[in-house]
Amino acid sequence: MFTDLGPAPDVISPIWAEPLAARIGQLMRRPKRVAWIYRTPDTSTFRYRVANMVAAINHDESSDIGAAWFSETELDSINHLVGRLDALVLVRYPFSAPLQRLVDRARHHDVRLIFDSDDLVFDPELVQVVMDAVGADREDFRNWQLWFAYMAQLNATMSACRGGLTTGTPLRQKMAPHFPRGEVAIVPNFLDRQQEAYSRALLAAKRGTGWAREGPVTIGYFSGTPTHAHDFAIAAPAIARLLRADHGVRLRVVGRLDVVDELAEFGDQIEVLEFMDYLSLQRAIAEVEINVAPLQHHYFTACKSDLKYFEAAAVGTWTVASSSPAFSDAIEDGVTGRVARAHQWDEALDEAVALARDTQAYSARAEVAAERVYQRYGWDRHTDTITRALDLDGSASTTGSVS
Repeated sequence: MFTDLGPAPDVISPIWAEPLAARIGQLMRRPKRVAWIYRTPDTSTFRYRVANMVAAINHDESSDIGAAWFSETELDSINHLVGRLDALVLVRYPFSAPLQRLVDRARHHDVRLIFDSDDLVFDPELVQVVMDAVGADREDFRNWQLWFAYMAQLNATMSACRGGLTTGTPLRQKMAPHFPRGEVAIVPNFLDRQQEAYSRALLAAKRGTGWAREGPVTIGYFSGTPTHAHDFAIAAPAIARLLRADHGVRLRVVGRLDVVDELAEFGDQIEVLEFMDYLSLQRAIAEVEINVAPLQHHYFTACKSDLKYFEAAAVGTWTVASSSPAFSDAIEDGVTGRVARAHQWDEALDEAVALARDTQAYSARAEVAAERVYQRYGWDRHTDTITRALDLDGSASTTGSVS
């Protein structure tokens, strides 16, 4: 593992701690106004698809857009402001009575309504596909109720909107037929300001120590939730074979994931850490030499974004990822990371371990990957992309696509 990475991150003030009055002030301070609506703030979709976008716009002094986010409990409190807005972005928001009131008022004032989703969860015809992908128990009737209700409610929200925003081309292609003119724009996920600053500090610490490391080469899997168990299973057999063959390798798992059966015998080579805040997660990623991002070969997972790659590259950690559209686009194979098909995981992991033990080669590739990531996913790199995607002046083409 990499050592001497400097102090732990500062305690994060929750993104959702900003008072309602302050957010309304940010929204109203510029001539154009866009509100992002998300049901309950969290550290996943909310952070990337709501908070990061709002912050990027508000920190750009050249922008004429004021932005703010609002949650379910605040919808009726902002209803009187809707007529003064230019757009409402409804982010993975299941249809409900408070949302309907907001939508009706927006339509009355001809406010642009935009649906944003970072997952293929808005088409009820795909319920079985999604349940299989996330490992939901088909024999539990409650799962059918949950997924049909959730996806149908998202579909109703999408149907109320003129166009959409999403993370990449595969998801745009699935979303576009749901809008009369196919207007769906791409705004990729990207780092937030704190995340980028701390990632740069971790990367600088690696440089400062000459990329010093000690102990076993550590593979990290940063799962987030148990729904990624089927994804992890793609790489688990190769990881098990590597742990068995090389006792100088260990596995770190962070998040809510049960270590699968074939790894049970390697308890002394496996470290499991609890879910942590997103800055502490950057440090946990920075400490390991190899980040793995396996995905099932499935059109649900084909719509996943590349954030597991760029979060790792930002702190100078090498990634081996499945050959999904997003990873294949983001990673220059063998140069900034490794893109592996299902049968290539043994080879890719062996290569990664050998690379980790060659400090000069590892650091050279990690530096290239980090530089490209900051250029492509930096917190202030996408204000123009967001502005074009919102299309407040109605100048977009009929496809509405922005890449």
